[in-house]
Amino acid sequence: MAWLRTLARSSRSLLSSKPSPWSVSGFHSTATAAGGGGFFSGLGSTEAGKDKPRLVVLGTGWAGCRLMKGIDTKLYDVVCISPRNHMVFTPLLASTCVGTLEFRSVAEPVGRIQPSISSAPGSYFFLARCASIDPDSHTVHCETVTDGSVKDTLEPWKFKVSYDKLVIASGAEASTFGIRGVREHAIFLREVHHAQEIRRKLLLNLMLSDVPGISEEEKRRLLHCVVIGGGPTGVEFSGELSDFIIRDVHERYSHVKDYIHVTLIEANEILSSFDVRLRTYATKQLTKSGVRLVRGIVKDVQPEKIILNDGTEVPYGLLVWSTGVGPSPFISSLQFPKSPGGRIGVDEWLRIPSVQDVFAIGDCSGFLESTGRPVLPALAQVAERQGKYLAGLLNQVCRAGGGHANRAANLELGAPFVYRHLGSMATVGRYKALVDLRQSKEAKGLSLAGFISWFIWRSAYLTRVISWRNRFYVAINWATTFVFGRDISRI
Repeated sequence: MAWLRTLARSSRSLLSSKPSPWSVSGFHSTATAAGGGGFFSGLGSTEAGKDKPRLVVLGTGWAGCRLMKGIDTKLYDVVCISPRNHMVFTPLLASTCVGTLEFRSVAEPVGRIQPSISSAPGSYFFLARCASIDPDSHTVHCETVTDGSVKDTLEPWKFKVSYDKLVIASGAEASTFGIRGVREHAIFLREVHHAQEIRRKLLLNLMLSDVPGISEEEKRRLLHCVVIGGGPTGVEFSGELSDFIIRDVHERYSHVKDYIHVTLIEANEILSSFDVRLRTYATKQLTKSGVRLVRGIVKDVQPEKIILNDGTEVPYGLLVWSTGVGPSPFISSLQFPKSPGGRIGVDEWLRIPSVQDVFAIGDCSGFLESTGRPVLPALAQVAERQGKYLAGLLNQVCRAGGGHANRAANLELGAPFVYRHLGSMATVGRYKALVDLRQSKEAKGLSLAGFISWFIWRSAYLTRVISWRNRFYVAINWATTFVFGRDISRI
């Protein structure tokens, strides 16, 4: 078996071609640990003239991934730090909850977006969370993450990474407005694992409701799906869910088909950023699909029911929370100036003015009041545009000699970031969608609704999926669902 031994030696040689981050000369280690926890070690600072400047990116959302895709890796070593190793194509996430798409179709590995973090000697991806930032020493303090399982006995490993340029793109988290019970009993819809949890809960309730001996009242509760929040995510999920009920549940769960219902609760108008005509159309279509629209404010969330501000009790079997986003505890803890709403404040070039070499993009950032610009909405297209702009800016800075720490203070940065809204889209189920191409709520422009809009919606998102691999997955999933219906296996 000489050929097998040769193959094994070749494989080991290939795997060791990129040095381990814990053995490269840029790393340093100190045997100090807070409270007896893990040791602190990390990537040391770079040397001008010897090393490429190091760009550290916190986050793998739309902003961070678009930045990494556009950065010139001949100029920078890229280090990405995030608790997930993939980007989620959020506009199609609601479709995965009911089996229209498979979960892998909306997840793009970071290593495919920026291959250098898997191959270049000085570039890495670390599965970790940033705990704090020390701008004086140009260092971020991090802690590894695990899956949180009971069997997992690994202690989090703490380490430091020095940076020449730091981009904070850690996103935001779902807003609960301090309402009791939301985090304990509701499911958000922001990550793939949220969609997986919704799918498992939905199918579990469908199967439990078919068991002999379940009371009529309990059946209705188990099969009552409540969605809180009438923004694009809440409306799209309600539309997908109603379509799933009409096309699949009525056929495959005939014993309980008359018990399953969807209720969408919104404090004001659904799709408030869309044209009035489109909002009216969406209301009509959702109602026709069997979605019950309720205007109200949630006061309390209990294990099997929610209580509205007028005292109405709404029992539920599945509760999905989609009421917008706000700053995460990490963003709130940073001692940087904040924009209105608590985001990290940035100037016209997306810099944090109070420190050197630190930028913020995406949902975690907003323009400072001193810039005279409004805080941009937490949209994927805003984050993507900021990531693209900042990649070009950082490439320009490095070519001008300002790549290393404290070298860019006097450089001319060129044109500031300007955002132009390209429009909004949302599907409402049953091959219907809305397309609003106005640049703002007050502006005039083209708005469409119906089947043509649904075709535009699918075509646009298919072209926006990052890789050809995932475009192929999405197209095949759509075709399979159209021909054979959705997969209802609870895996």
